[in-house]
Amino acid sequence: MTDTNQPNRYVRFFSQIGIGDVPLVGGKNASLGEMYRELTEKGILVPNGFAVTAEAYRHALDAAGAWPALRDSLDGLDPENVDDLARRAKRARDIVYGAGLPAGVEADIRAGMKQLTAEYGPELSVAVRSSATAEDLPSASFAGQHDTYLNIHGDAAVLDAVRHCFASLFTDRAIRYRIDNDFDHFKVFNSVTIMKMVRSDLAASGVIFTIDTETGFEDVVFITGAYGLGENVVQGAVDPDEFYVFKPTYREGRRAILKRALGPKKIKMIFSNRGRVTTRNIPTDDKERARYCISDAEALSLAGQAMTIESHYSAKAGQHRPMDIEWAKDGVDGKLYIVQARPETVASRKNRSVIAEYHVKKHGALKVEGRAVGAKIAFGKARVIEHTSELSSFVPGEILVADTTSPDWGTVMKSAAGIVTNRGGRTCHAAIVARELGIPAIVGTDRATQIIRTGDMISVCCADGDVGKVYDGQIEFDVVETDLSSLQKPATHIMMNVGNPELAFGLAALPNDGVGLARMEFIINESIGVHPMALIHPERVKSAADREKIAQLTAQYASPGDYFVERLSEGVGAIAAAFYPKPVVVRMSDFKTNEYRSLVGGEAFEEVEENPMIGFRGASRYAHPKYREGFALECAAMKRVREEMGLTNVRLMIPFCRRIDEAKKVLGLMAELGLERGKNGLEIYVMCEIPNNVLLIDDFAKEFDGFSIGSNDLTQLTLGVDRDSQVVAFDFDERDEGVKTILRMAIDGAKRNDRHIGICGQAPSDYPEMAEFLVRLGIDSISLNPDTVLQTTKRIVELEKTLGRARK
Repeated sequence: MTDTNQPNRYVRFFSQIGIGDVPLVGGKNASLGEMYRELTEKGILVPNGFAVTAEAYRHALDAAGAWPALRDSLDGLDPENVDDLARRAKRARDIVYGAGLPAGVEADIRAGMKQLTAEYGPELSVAVRSSATAEDLPSASFAGQHDTYLNIHGDAAVLDAVRHCFASLFTDRAIRYRIDNDFDHFKVFNSVTIMKMVRSDLAASGVIFTIDTETGFEDVVFITGAYGLGENVVQGAVDPDEFYVFKPTYREGRRAILKRALGPKKIKMIFSNRGRVTTRNIPTDDKERARYCISDAEALSLAGQAMTIESHYSAKAGQHRPMDIEWAKDGVDGKLYIVQARPETVASRKNRSVIAEYHVKKHGALKVEGRAVGAKIAFGKARVIEHTSELSSFVPGEILVADTTSPDWGTVMKSAAGIVTNRGGRTCHAAIVARELGIPAIVGTDRATQIIRTGDMISVCCADGDVGKVYDGQIEFDVVETDLSSLQKPATHIMMNVGNPELAFGLAALPNDGVGLARMEFIINESIGVHPMALIHPERVKSAADREKIAQLTAQYASPGDYFVERLSEGVGAIAAAFYPKPVVVRMSDFKTNEYRSLVGGEAFEEVEENPMIGFRGASRYAHPKYREGFALECAAMKRVREEMGLTNVRLMIPFCRRIDEAKKVLGLMAELGLERGKNGLEIYVMCEIPNNVLLIDDFAKEFDGFSIGSNDLTQLTLGVDRDSQVVAFDFDERDEGVKTILRMAIDGAKRNDRHIGICGQAPSDYPEMAEFLVRLGIDSISLNPDTVLQTTKRIVELEKTLGRARK
């Protein structure tokens, strides 16, 4: 760290400034100085540099007598008139740039460059970045409103870039942003950052949030990254890689990625020549697209740094403060640098005590889909914008459809009902603006501008998790809002059935006591798509197309089995983390043979059964030679979740276990595979879904820690009705007295053996009277589909009042 005690009036090195110096050096510089001065010792690498102060900006305009003309340029401005705004903004920028730099300001900048060159050597290049005095505040980020110039060489180019940064205080977007956020144009001043350039053009860069940007879930660090300079990630020109890291277990010393997504990363931004305009985009090659831009170790290092930064800024603020951080990897020295940190200003403001649920009733044909931003629904006429010259044609209330967006589009985006883009990830410009405006957006659709035409009536639906969908026509939906702060919790534990990891962070905000059923087969089907045995024995797969598909999916892994273990463990891990430390009951796979056959490579390993509902499924598969190796992969994934990820709130459950001998065999095999009941607190439940589970419940209770009633199969086998058969569907009814009798026997038997018993079947979600029946019997927990949790909770609270029960 360089000692900088020079008496320059208009320059302050990072070691001389901190978070309290926003009025002097702006938000960006104040934050960089804070981290450089306070967090270097804690492993945060910030490139050294200095701030050209806001006083230098004021002095430049004072010396040139530019204030009257500047005020006149904005007098009477109508921000809704895009053309007028553009003309006035240009005039203002010309005035500021034309003011030049007074001799004292120029001399101080040259002195600062000399000192920085002495530290880094004569080949020094710098980033010159705007840092306004109303920027990177807890209430308004001003992100992307002002200009940045990269890889600048030499004093003359630096001085020119400083003048351009001063002038960028009056970009169209910055003027509109100040108006929207009620900032006085002439009480906001521009400071400028001059810092050592991190050569991420030769490596990678991206953005980190210490909060989930979609749901406001605070226990994760969300990292995005792509090759080259970070502008592509910020502006949404590239679909980046994504990593999530779970804070609680990271703090306990568990170093594992919670979940990840490989972005296409079709382009990367590099430098083209020396000078002020220095960047261009080039295509990435197939190998770059097929691998992540940083390693797991680097992602985990970034997560640790982000948590350190969040803790520091939270302590300074006296309250929890999630952060929005920019990072860059230097392709020369291979190190990871933090190049900006500011308070996150959108997701952290969400009121998670009020739940708004969007229920789709009817929609048209699917046009395109991409990554959902927000959880809302909007509809309107589409307006496809291909060039900035078309922005003036936009009509408020339309759906903006574009290849990508940039900060210059802020005026139009503010009046849009929704946004759809071809390119971009969930931290791109369009996504950030949509969250701030509270409108739904779908980014990364790849081909929206080709499919959608101006004037089309379309609906933007972000209510179904990570995947956002654009439908033809106007969607019909209901919105139900519930204030959770006034909602009582019943004595009966209310849990949820959750299969989709992408929904987990949002669902965790609902009142719950954990997850009563996490369906492993949903994750296998959606995130893996390949039969486990086909990954172990690809040579036995007959289809050449299937073998090629397997080779493509597993190319970046040491073995195909590793692909399965990673994908499954991260899917389960996301659900477990969302509800941590509440229990999450994960059911081992319960595909039927016909369902297994539909997976890639499945036909080579599955026979055709006449009635797969009562065939080769559940526990009977696990120790069988035909599937034992596949079950070993499932166990390896669950072992990774509990041990490497540290998510010990995961409990495992065995489905369709017909006999006691079968139970003992499966439990013995699980112990061999590192999942021993009781070790490291592992609890193993069994599905209570076969009449024999109830008839022999005293014996099953000796082998398992608890029971979960699967009312679908228990009804099927009690009434002798194939629940897949439409012909006899009229005879399938969980409310039948015979089914109720066997349910009563199951609950009584579990209680007799001091074992937990819950229900995760469909009955209490479909029929309120069944939920009431089970509560009266004293069932320990009811696991519901998420869309029925709130209403069922309210009903059970009222019922328990009449029964004289209350939560302890």
